[in-house]
Amino acid sequence: MERSDKFDEWAILELMGHRRLAGKVTEASILGGALLRIDIPGKDGNFESTQFYGPQAIYCLTPTTEPIARAVAAQSHPEPISRWELPQLQQANVRRCRVCGCTEDNACMTPDGPCCWAEEDLCSSCAAEMELIGDDNDED
Repeated sequence: MERSDKFDEWAILELMGHRRLAGKVTEASILGGALLRIDIPGKDGNFESTQFYGPQAIYCLTPTTEPIARAVAAQSHPEPISRWELPQLQQANVRRCRVCGCTEDNACMTPDGPCCWAEEDLCSSCAAEMELIGDDNDED
C-alpha cells in the first residue's frame, strides 16, 4: 500500500483557544508557508466555509470518517462572519424602527416592496404586524 505525503482526510480539528472544528482537512501552501486547510460542511451538505491554520495553532488533529466529521461540524460549525466582528455603526441622527431596527438605508422588504414610516419610530411592516396581532386579540 502506497502512502501519500499530503494529508487529505476528514478530521476533527482542535485548536488552541478551545475551538473545535470538523471537516475535510488538507495541506495548503500560501506565500511559501505550510498551512492546514479545513473545509467545513454546512447543514445542507455543501461546504459553507474554508479556514486556514498554521501548525502552531493546532492542539489536536483526529482523522475520522466523513459521517462523524459532518456530525461534529453540525454541532460546532463557525459562522462565516459574526456581528461582533463587524459591529454596526450607530449613527445618532438615523431614523430607526423601534421594533425591527430597520432604517431608510436598510428597509424591511415586504411583498409590496420596501417598508416606509408608519410613525416616527415605527416602520409600515412592523405596524402591519402589530395590527394583525391586535385584530386577533379583538376577535377573542
